[in-house]
Amino acid sequence: MTFRNRLQYLLVWKLRVSNRRALELILSGEVQVNGMSVSTNVELSQTDEVVYNNEVLKEGKKLIYIAFYKPRGIETTLNTAIADNLKDILPFEEELFPIGRLDKESEGLLFLTNDGTLYDKMLRNENKTEKEYIVTVDKPIDEYFLASMAKGIKIMGKMTLPCQIEKIDDFTFRIILIQGLNRQIRRMCYKLHYEVLRLVRIRMGMIELGDLTAGKYRILTDVK
Repeated sequence: MTFRNRLQYLLVWKLRVSNRRALELILSGEVQVNGMSVSTNVELSQTDEVVYNNEVLKEGKKLIYIAFYKPRGIETTLNTAIADNLKDILPFEEELFPIGRLDKESEGLLFLTNDGTLYDKMLRNENKTEKEYIVTVDKPIDEYFLASMAKGIKIMGKMTLPCQIEKIDDFTFRIILIQGLNRQIRRMCYKLHYEVLRLVRIRMGMIELGDLTAGKYRILTDVK
């Protein structure tokens, strides 16, 4: 809990009053949080609305969590100056941010949210979260390939962490990583003289792609 998240700080910032005056307003019960008068210096969340003297000092924010199937050929960026950007195809008015990048030629699950607290938490834990992919390559998969991928391969000057890998058919495998290096799977395959033809992310932690198809989304209700 930090002072910046407290009601007192909000009053100091919004009303341009002293810390003492802000605390007096709180103790007097003149400030409402979510329609209720408060008399303690409570911690505020993103969803809380704060009103003083009929003026909204902080609007309540509706938190949104989306599982989205990023189509192939779309850049994972909200920068509209970049061609084929994500923002132009998202069917949402709210400002949502993607967690977990996918390169342009890859497809599958992106997690989208406007929850800044969860966004920061997931980014901090990015290398502790399992990410599962289905990958198709250009030639038959052999045991050396599977063993090498599982053990780790040196790319970009560093060894990848051991991972789980399972052959699905001669050209397709399932892989679970806890890393998120740039184009990691493609680079690993390239080192073993394989080319990735299709790469689909089907899971991030507990969030699954399920039966979503390209460009479609599912609203999530339990992500914490």
